[in-house]
Amino acid sequence: MRRALTVERVRRDVEVVARAGLDIDTFLEEAVDSLYRAVPHVAACLATVDPSTELLTGTRKYGDLQGRDSHDHEWGLIEYGTVEATAFSELSQAGIAAAGVHAYYAGESERSHRMAAFVKPHFGYGDEMRVIFRDGAQVWGAAALFREPEGRPFAPDELELVGSLSAVFAAGVRTGLLARMATGAPPPPSTGPTVLIVGPDDEITQTSMGAEQRLAELESPTHNARWTGIITSLVAAARRYARGETTVPPRSRVRSRSGMWLVLHATPLLGATGASGDVVVTVEEARPPEIVPLVVAAFGLTQRERDVTQLVLQGVDTKEIAATMHVSTYTVQDHLKSVFDKADVRSRRELIARVYFDQYVPRMGSELGPSGWFTAVEPSEGPWPPSGTP
Repeated sequence: MRRALTVERVRRDVEVVARAGLDIDTFLEEAVDSLYRAVPHVAACLATVDPSTELLTGTRKYGDLQGRDSHDHEWGLIEYGTVEATAFSELSQAGIAAAGVHAYYAGESERSHRMAAFVKPHFGYGDEMRVIFRDGAQVWGAAALFREPEGRPFAPDELELVGSLSAVFAAGVRTGLLARMATGAPPPPSTGPTVLIVGPDDEITQTSMGAEQRLAELESPTHNARWTGIITSLVAAARRYARGETTVPPRSRVRSRSGMWLVLHATPLLGATGASGDVVVTVEEARPPEIVPLVVAAFGLTQRERDVTQLVLQGVDTKEIAATMHVSTYTVQDHLKSVFDKADVRSRRELIARVYFDQYVPRMGSELGPSGWFTAVEPSEGPWPPSGTP
C-alpha cells in the first residue's frame, strides 16, 4: 500500500512539473528528484535529441556521474555507431518505452556490448534502465538510470512506472525548449561555419579557425571541448550511413549555451575504394527555416493545427486558409484558438513573434552580410518589431 502511494505521488509530481513551463534544466532536475523516490538509482544521464533525426543535442548528469569524467566521446561512438537492442535508437524503432539491461538479457548483462565495454569498465554500475521520451510519433529525449554493482536490478514494476512517464517527460522537454527560447541571451557575433575532420582513428585531424570557440558553445562540454558526445554521435552515425546501415543523413539542430541555434552536419568522405573512415563535421548558425519546424513541433500541435500555423506564418488570411484546406472559416478559427492556447499567445502577430523572433530578434534590424545573414550589432532598444520586419 505504501509503495502504491509513493508511485502515485511520484507520477503526479512529474506530471505537475512537466506542465509548469520550466526550462529544460529545471524540469529534468525536479523530475529526476521525484523519480528517485519510487525508483532509487545511484546515477542518471538524461539526453535531449533532435526529433527529426533522434541524434544527440545535449546531456545532463545526476548523482554519481556529476563532477567526474563521463567519457562522452566514447559513449557517442558506441551509442550511435554500433547496433544493440537496448540502444536508444533501437528501443525507439521497436516502440519500447523502457527497458532494463539485466532484465532484457535475462540476467546476463555482459551480453550488452555497451555494458561490457563501456559502463562496467569506466563506472562499475550493475544495471542500467533506459527510457525513451516519446510524444506521439516524435522522440524528444531519453534517459539512463544506473544501479550500484551490488544493488538489485531494476524490477518489472519500476520499468513499467518509468515507461508510463515517457510522454510526460517528452512534454516537459518540449515545454522546456520553448521556455528557454524566450529567455536566451543574445547570440555572439556570427563567425561563419566551423569545419572539422575526424580520422578513422577517431582523432580530429584538421579544423577551421575558431573551431574550439564554436565547439565550446555546445551543451555538455567535457574537459576537452572537441569531444562532446554531440560531435561523436554525429561521427558514428555518419559511418553507419556510409555503410548503408541507415538512410537518414546525420544532422541535428542544437541550442548552444549562448542561446544561439546551431545546425550540425556529418558527412563521410570517400576514397578511391569507397568510404575512407574520415568524417567532415560542419557546425553553423541555423537559419529561421531550419528552426521553425522544430519550434512548431514543440508546441504539441495536431497535424491540422500545424497546417494552419504554416499558412499563418506565410501571411495567408483566414479565408485563404479555409479555401486551401477545404474547410469553413469557423473551423480555421477553432484551429487558431487551439494553436494560440498551446503557444501561449493571443494573436497572429504574437504567434509569429513566438516562432520567429524569440530566437532572432537580437539580430533583426541589422545589416545583411555577404553570407545573406545578419551582421553583428548590439540589440536594438527601439520599438519592436524593427522597421522593415515582415
